[in-house]
Amino acid sequence: MVVIATLTCLALSGWACSVRGLAVNALADSLVSTGDVFASDGDPELIRDATPFALKTLESLLAEKPEHRGLLLAACQGFAQYAFAFVEAEAEQLEDTDFEAASRGYDRALQLYLRGRDYCFRAMELESSGVVDRLKLEPRGAVESFGRDQVSLLFWTGAAWGGAISLGQDRPELVADVPAVRSLMNRVVVLDEAYDWGAVHGVLIALEAMPEAAGGSVEQARLHFDRAVELSHGRSASPFVTFAEAVSVPAQDWREFRDLLHQALAIDPDEEPSLRLANVLAQRRAEWLLTQTEILFLDYSEAEDGQFQK
Repeated sequence: MVVIATLTCLALSGWACSVRGLAVNALADSLVSTGDVFASDGDPELIRDATPFALKTLESLLAEKPEHRGLLLAACQGFAQYAFAFVEAEAEQLEDTDFEAASRGYDRALQLYLRGRDYCFRAMELESSGVVDRLKLEPRGAVESFGRDQVSLLFWTGAAWGGAISLGQDRPELVADVPAVRSLMNRVVVLDEAYDWGAVHGVLIALEAMPEAAGGSVEQARLHFDRAVELSHGRSASPFVTFAEAVSVPAQDWREFRDLLHQALAIDPDEEPSLRLANVLAQRRAEWLLTQTEILFLDYSEAEDGQFQK
């Protein structure tokens, strides 16, 4: 009887573990599929406040399912988006009034980017063991094994990694990884350049806007801008804002800068629901950038009154 009772307990324990596993898998799959719900929301504050809980829930599930590819990608994407859309953006707007708070915000954003990147690294290793090291040593060859099914993983690895690099300019070990990010994005272009409304071309605008000594090309940045607008059918405000910041400001072309930002503001966020949140955020940034025109452009004060509208 003792043996039977013991076996029964073991069986029930196994059943309980099985049910728990099924529940975790179901919750994981459900969370992974909530991206569209967030993307179509037009209330950035609601998303900003909800995201930390969602990210910690993802991490809790990853503790149970450390090799769940969907969770790893969702965590990578979530941390990168949260860092860019809220933490880094808010830090930038604090620079003029509270430099210490801005510095803390930038540091936090950097850590969030790295946190997201590392989740993507884990997912990439599941696809191809040793690929992260190869990306750093031989980036072009390392991405060749990835196919169309891995486009999301390639894109978000590059986006999170690139975000970290942009804030870690004083860290040589990060800056040295620019070729890896470029290779990831170029592979996305080859496999599916229309992914997420051509978002990869938006990233490549920023990469090509780097100095020529770092491999950048303004001409190529313009080509990526044109392609980003074409693939998004003019419904995404992000390419206009990205080009204005990355290219027009260094070129000190305030007329182009303002024209691009006004084009971004003219887009109706409700025209494409899947871009609603991104467009609202991009337009808020455009509005803020317009208030910074006199600071960003040395010759702006010399412009004649009446040539533009603030």
